[in-house]
Amino acid sequence: MTTHEADVVVAGAGTAGCYTAATVADAGYDVVVVDRKPEEEAGHIACGDALKGASAFPDSIPKSRIEPAITNTGVDHGRFEIPQEDTVLEIPVPGELAVIDRWEYGRRLIEGATAKGATFHFDTVVADVEQDDDGTVTGLRAKRNGEAIEYEADVVVDGAGALSILQDEADFSDATFDTTVAYKQFCSAYREIVTVDEPVPWDDALVFKPTDRAAGYLWYFPRTETEINVGLGYQMTEEPMKLVADLKRDLRDREEFQGATVEDKLGAALPTRRPYDSAVAPGFIAVGDAAGHVNPTTGGGIAGAAYAGKYAGEAAIDAIEDGTVAEDALWEYNGRVMDHFGARYASLDVYNILTTAIDVDELMSLLASLPGEKLAEALYEGTTSIPFSLKLRMAAKSFGHWGTIYRMWRTKQVADDLLAHYEAYPSSPDAFADWQAERDSLMERVYETTGADPKY
Repeated sequence: MTTHEADVVVAGAGTAGCYTAATVADAGYDVVVVDRKPEEEAGHIACGDALKGASAFPDSIPKSRIEPAITNTGVDHGRFEIPQEDTVLEIPVPGELAVIDRWEYGRRLIEGATAKGATFHFDTVVADVEQDDDGTVTGLRAKRNGEAIEYEADVVVDGAGALSILQDEADFSDATFDTTVAYKQFCSAYREIVTVDEPVPWDDALVFKPTDRAAGYLWYFPRTETEINVGLGYQMTEEPMKLVADLKRDLRDREEFQGATVEDKLGAALPTRRPYDSAVAPGFIAVGDAAGHVNPTTGGGIAGAAYAGKYAGEAAIDAIEDGTVAEDALWEYNGRVMDHFGARYASLDVYNILTTAIDVDELMSLLASLPGEKLAEALYEGTTSIPFSLKLRMAAKSFGHWGTIYRMWRTKQVADDLLAHYEAYPSSPDAFADWQAERDSLMERVYETTGADPKY
């Protein structure tokens, strides 16, 4: 058996894994990233390719290094197609929005981490974690070309994606690490990269279209005006969809895709759940998809994963320098994630839960009845600034949906309370159990208000 030693070993060469590795290496520590793909395939990950809220990336791999992978910066709004109502809503999107070539982006991340001093071991399949008698994670076991390999490290970082095998193999029964993870909190998705001869008329928009069931949608994201990322996904709480067949059927029905060529295809599972309550255990940190660091309403997670990697790398460095990798030594990582984006994602999860309890036709009919663009502009300015005339228009056009609107309004109140609770995330593991108990009480209100089945 071959054995490698490092200060930190990272499983997975995705966004979170690369930013973790770059942060650790930039501080002068030894870090090894193991990834199951061959080097020529590394960075090839199923993704919608949309990049939102990333006006700056952590300095360890600056945005300038990945900018060549950004292929469309002209996107400034969402286009919501509602075929049930023969309606299209154009919703402005504030802030920076772009579409990327995800494979090129992934390669540039690996190059960026390598330039900082990180070592990558490709073609390496992780099989298990090593733990000592008190439960501290001390390394990984893996295989490369049939050969057993062991990695010994002070800190193991799990960036192995949704439903990571590391978390199945580790024993976290005495840790705070979140063990509420279940398949129904995830989405199954499939996407293709399609090229067309003529420019699409909506190359400045992210196009969304509901599937024929709740909590699912098709997307059309233009990398360029002739190269489109097309895909769809559904919540695993729902009856399975025939993803490939359903996407093909929709493509056949769209005039702009007649004669299109498929360049690439991939499927994946991704979390559409709240961030992990705690993503640390002794000697172990989870990042990115492996910790639920994804906007549960859209599946977007690139920017969050980058910063989770930064925070994980810095937490690992601090723990190593303090001479202990105990849970409380890594705890600050949880708080930084919650403070930056985790609290917001947890409150957005409430709306994801709501969509599982509303009939899709009812929801689409309601959305079609509202003045989308003007409503969006008013909401971005704050609810108190909605003009009285707009309120009257909303009331008149949404007649027949007032019961659903009231349920959505009540849901927002609970989501706001949940956000405030997450913003008061405990500063140490000592207060964690009480914080969870109060959060669980708030979630009972969520289920009561929305009428949805419990998600956790």
